[in-house]
Amino acid sequence: MNSDTLPAPCALAPQDKQRQAQRVGDDLVRHYGKRNFYSVKQVREANQRNKIDIDVACWSHALFNTHADFDQLHAATGETCDYVAMKAEMLQSVATGDRSGWFDFDLSWLEFPDLDISLFDFFD
Repeated sequence: MNSDTLPAPCALAPQDKQRQAQRVGDDLVRHYGKRNFYSVKQVREANQRNKIDIDVACWSHALFNTHADFDQLHAATGETCDYVAMKAEMLQSVATGDRSGWFDFDLSWLEFPDLDISLFDFFD
């Protein structure tokens, strides 16, 4: 198989993104309270407590860290990940899940300053 057609090692299905956002988000609130953003260390610990595989942990960082913290984390490891695109995908996964409501869990305290929220009609 051509390496151009292989998914990125950190690729996640939308339902897995939704499940990860819920588990890590619930954990962060339980341990640190509701905050607009969490530190890299706090998100890393929440990932570990929830047994989030290291290959997909960056999705949690995209949702719960600041843009600057996310970029600094990835620069330190030599990885290049797109914070805005990943955050948008995480938000879309929790907003368009196959459940009855657009959020089965509360992430409303989070701020999303780096996104053009007009992409998401559920904010209307």
